[in-house]
Amino acid sequence: MFKNRSEAGQQLADILDDHDTEADIVLAIPRGGLPIGRIVADSLDVPFDIVSARKIGAPQNSELAVGAVASDGTVWLNESLIDELELEDTYLEDQIEHQRQAALDKIKRYRGDRPPVEYSGKTVLIVDDGVATGATTIACIRQIKNAGAERVILAIPVAPPDTIEKLQSEADELTSSPP
Repeated sequence: MFKNRSEAGQQLADILDDHDTEADIVLAIPRGGLPIGRIVADSLDVPFDIVSARKIGAPQNSELAVGAVASDGTVWLNESLIDELELEDTYLEDQIEHQRQAALDKIKRYRGDRPPVEYSGKTVLIVDDGVATGATTIACIRQIKNAGAERVILAIPVAPPDTIEKLQSEADELTSSPP
């Protein structure tokens, strides 16, 4: 679909331009979203920063997302999957804290000593290089909404249709590249 992330970022920037999308800041979800976010932020001529969340994996399958937690502690849990797997609260509590700290460490690595960005009253555009289940993306969207953003727009080049449907109920607006 794309030769690389730069091409995906340029196509996404073109789509956002065609839709006259306006934002006050672009946030990328590291690592894959960084090159795309940079291109989009430059295209929109707005500041660029990051937002981070980590998946909470199932005990026997770390790739199976039972939830996600953002760097500020905002949590999204897949309650039906948690019930189906009969996960203990202690497991979830431990994983939430462990993954929150990992997301926070990632923010510190990328941002360095720069202070956190203020989102209150702003239109925030979140960008990633693609979404599979949407777990970490949902946690990121909720974090920014909880921080007072007026609008949260999600822009992604690729995602499965069922995930796009789920994300449309979380973001105020969603833009993705055509199939």
